[in-house]
Order: sequence, then structure tokens, then C-alpha cells
Amino acid sequence: MLPKTSHKYNLEVFAKLSAEAHELIERTMTERNYEVGHTVLFQNDWGQAVYFVLEGWVKIRMFHSDGNEVTLNILGPDEIVGEMAALDQSPRSTDVLALTPLRLGSLSRDTFMHLLSHEPLFAQELLLVMARRLRQANRRLLTRESNSEGRLVDALLFIAEGQGRTSRDGVTIPSFPHRELAALSGLARETVTRSLSDLQKRGLVEKVGNCLRFPSLDRLEKLLGLS
Repeated sequence: MLPKTSHKYNLEVFAKLSAEAHELIERTMTERNYEVGHTVLFQNDWGQAVYFVLEGWVKIRMFHSDGNEVTLNILGPDEIVGEMAALDQSPRSTDVLALTPLRLGSLSRDTFMHLLSHEPLFAQELLLVMARRLRQANRRLLTRESNSEGRLVDALLFIAEGQGRTSRDGVTIPSFPHRELAALSGLARETVTRSLSDLQKRGLVEKVGNCLRFPSLDRLEKLLGLS
């Protein structure tokens, strides 16, 4: 990982940008704050901007034709949102909802496309983000027929691998409401509560304040037959 610099926006996806690109971003980035539960982006809106999570967490969701909500992802600081609609100029395929108090930055599509055209390392970083998300989506497809514990573990790994904070004690993520973990894993809230309690008893998950800590992601992956 590259060392942090003095630039205003030290997101990982901006880590290899030129000084000129950082100046452009700092000049054109628009910031807004949102309260918990606010819908930031709506499905079928046109992609005229790309968004960056500066503080807080968002839920990416869509709805079945029967009205049931499906949570596709949970994203936190440093993540980019809305890049697909900006790239192909299509309507957004999902809603984006604030899970916590949220500070969101946005760049216009024109600025985003300029960066892709003039900053090859930015394009490379974006490809790495999209590749990581695709790998995670592939694993979710593999585990969708798993038992309830497997589906919950997959959801926890999904968040931890993309957004976890690593220390010598393990990997930590916020302790989201069980209803959000249920929506992400496709389980009932009561099932999530029961399975999470069992994982804690076995030392696979630890509750630390308002966070969940995983002493070893490898041990969780073994439950899915991935390690």
C-alpha cells in the first residue's frame, strides 16, 4: 500500500494519480452529507456523476418485481459508487442508501472520463476494484445453496475482504444491524442472530464495542471450503 500523501482526498483509487489530477479532483469534487436511511441514488436515474464514500457506509440494493428488497453490497470509506452507469451512460441499476451518517463526494462524468483517458494508473485501479467485486459476486453465486451459516459467513467475508480494517488482532468491520446482514445473506434476521452467536462461541467472530472482529479470515473461508 502506498503511503498517504497530503492531498485532500487520499482514497486508494486516487493513490497513483498525478499532481495535476489531484488538483482537478480537489477543484471539482462536490461533497454532501446524508443522514441514516437517506436514499442517495435511485435506480433508473441517469449516471451523470460518480460517487466516492468519504465517511460512513452505504447499502447497494434493488427490488424484485414482487417488491422484495435485495441487498447486493455494503460499501464503506474509500469505495467508488455509480461507476458502471457513468461508463456506459445507462440508467442506474440499483438504489444506494445511507446505512450510517454519510459524507459522499462526487465527480461529474466528464471529469471521471477525463481521468480515465489521461491517467492510466487510475484506470488500472478502477479495474482492480471491479475485478475484486466480480470475484466476490462469483463466490456468492457458489455459496447461494449453502446452509444458513455458510451464507452468513460469505456475507461477512464479502464485507471484510473489501472494507475490513486489518490489525495484529484480526480484521474488523462495523457491527451492522442484523436485518442488514440478513438482507445481504438472504436469511431471516433471527437466523442471522442465531448463527452469529454460534460463530462467536466458536471464536470465529468477536464483538468489540460497535464492531465485529475476525481473528482469522482463513478459518472462516474453511467453512466455505475456500481455504
